[in-house]
Amino acid sequence: MANTSQNTPDNRKDARPALFLDRDGVINVDKGYVSRIEDFVWIDGAAEAIAAFNARGWWVFVVTNQSGVAYGYYGEAEMAKLHAWMSAELGARGARIDHIYHCPYHVDGKVERYRRDSYDRKPKPGMLVQAMTDYPVIRERSFLIGDKETDLEAARAAGVAGFLFPGGDLASFAEWALADIDGGR
Repeated sequence: MANTSQNTPDNRKDARPALFLDRDGVINVDKGYVSRIEDFVWIDGAAEAIAAFNARGWWVFVVTNQSGVAYGYYGEAEMAKLHAWMSAELGARGARIDHIYHCPYHVDGKVERYRRDSYDRKPKPGMLVQAMTDYPVIRERSFLIGDKETDLEAARAAGVAGFLFPGGDLASFAEWALADIDGGR
């Protein structure tokens, strides 16, 4: 699994819940294999949702399958450039992603280096498990927002709640999901 590293804490005293977000279809409009800045369109309320969870002191992680790398539509360098731009844009809006995890592998990929099965590719939980290994996450209070059933399967396999985003305003949806998590206590 590849990732975009920010500052990883060295101890568990900073344990807090995490908001896991899929990228395409949750943070940005899913136009199919989005890899260029000019093709990136923010989902309404994405920056606001991330900023609200930052303000609560939650970790915010992106966990995204990027099979476009395996299919040769774009490379990891192009994806990293897009993620750096995305992070800078969020920063300008008062929001921060603590870490972006991505899986460039696909068993049917055209690029041999990336043609394989991977524990990180959703519906498997590898990216979420890695985040919870890298950071002091309170699993029981954490949740994932995704736009596909495979996202929810990964969340269940990692032991966190999952919510299927139907589109619309992500900030409103994230608040609803948080109320559902907190209401279940």
